Amino acid sequence: MDEERFSLEEKQSHKEKVQKKGFCGMILSPFYWLEMLSKELHWRFVLGVVIVYGINQGLGMGLSRLSIQYYMKDDQKLQPSEAQFYSGIIQIPWMVKPLWGLLTDTVPILGYRRRPYFIFAGILGATSMIILSLDKNLHLVLALVLLMTGSTAVAVADVTIDACVTENSISHPSIAGDMQSLCGVSSSIGQLIGFAISGLLVHLIGSKGVFGVLSIPVGLVIVVGIMIRDPFIRNFSYKQVNQKCLDAGRALWTALKCSVVWRPCLYMYLSLALSLHIHEGMFYWYTDAKTGPSFSQEMVGSISAVGAIGSLLGVLLYQNAFRNYPFRHVLFWAQLLYGLSGMLDLILVLRINLRFGVPDYVVVVIDAAVSHMISRLKWMPLLVLSSKLCPSGIEGTFFALLMSIDHVGMLSASWAGGLLLHILNVTRTTFDNLWLAILIRSLFRVLPLGILFLIPNSDPNAAILPSEMLKTKKGDSPLDNDTEMTSLVNRIDHNVPMH
Repeated sequence: MDEERFSLEEKQSHKEKVQKKGFCGMILSPFYWLEMLSKELHWRFVLGVVIVYGINQGLGMGLSRLSIQYYMKDDQKLQPSEAQFYSGIIQIPWMVKPLWGLLTDTVPILGYRRRPYFIFAGILGATSMIILSLDKNLHLVLALVLLMTGSTAVAVADVTIDACVTENSISHPSIAGDMQSLCGVSSSIGQLIGFAISGLLVHLIGSKGVFGVLSIPVGLVIVVGIMIRDPFIRNFSYKQVNQKCLDAGRALWTALKCSVVWRPCLYMYLSLALSLHIHEGMFYWYTDAKTGPSFSQEMVGSISAVGAIGSLLGVLLYQNAFRNYPFRHVLFWAQLLYGLSGMLDLILVLRINLRFGVPDYVVVVIDAAVSHMISRLKWMPLLVLSSKLCPSGIEGTFFALLMSIDHVGMLSASWAGGLLLHILNVTRTTFDNLWLAILIRSLFRVLPLGILFLIPNSDPNAAILPSEMLKTKKGDSPLDNDTEMTSLVNRIDHNVPMH
């Protein structure tokens, strides 16, 4: 109670400080807010969140996306369909995120539950990026292994900081929302900066040079492992691990057998899997000098930055206008608009915009902003729904499982899109059938409308699970899935095709 009262006093002091200084107070408000969080949670924790979410995950993702695309195209000389296929493989470590979560929660190393995992993730990620940047003639298989290793490092660091945020949310419930804001703001700012400078960096130092730069953000995770507070665990019995994993598995299976749970899960997987990814084909066309607009690295990077801004607008729009509408109603219009937004690519590839004197870059920028905004509008209700599907006692683990299901859907969409590009003979230099791939993708995007009956048409503010699955035991907290939601939003942003 004393800690809770101190938290409320700190928040009130922060508000009074902003009001007292007027306009200057508004400008300095973020710094006062960070000061309040640092006093309440310690500056080491706040800095750790900024490093993992903002620098490693946000900035790192912004830089890595474009560098990987150019690396696959220019260094490995892959066809668009191959690059599409391999881009899905790189994300496989995120599909087993529940495993990383169980390890950090149940298997302490040398008496610590968090520090060793941060240090391990930092060393693993930095080493893989350095090798990628230095080896000039790296075989494709080894390159993919190193990229997957880097992805594993980010996933392990992500799930470990999630656990730290959840623990603090339980001990400081009055500022749990502030912690979620810190995670989301850090990641969003990091992504914007990363996307904005990625094109310039690829132009100046090449894709391999960017991999070398990426060793710095992931290497900073080692610093988090050294400085973060982590109580020492004495006399831990590793015999408990198997039993805890078995208990978690039984609880997950029991929840999945409930129809109000598996039906939305099936919809989430199918809606993602049917949203075919052909962005590698579009990327090759963007940079083609003969038939495409021949965009520079800087222009491609700026397009991604605009897409990130569109995603933020989508969140604001949902929060302020649509969050109280039934899930099924919002999903119907969002899914329909998502399919229609894909037709902007058709206008671009068929060069219809040039007949009206509209430059290619203008169309692409509008497409990036609109498609990312609608994609976020489509997924926000599903994220809220997912948080309501988590049974009491296994909230964090079950939400991580839902996240894994979504990543399997993204992998399916990536591989299906690669197969489509291969069948239509879209290659490094041949784009005659790219318009057909866009048309098929747009049609597939609206197919989930036929299975919307799997989504409950209920009040988004009402409980969905049966009452016996919502009985909270002492010590459990519904806050456990908040950090997972923040992470899932970020990963979806990263996997949304540029077009």
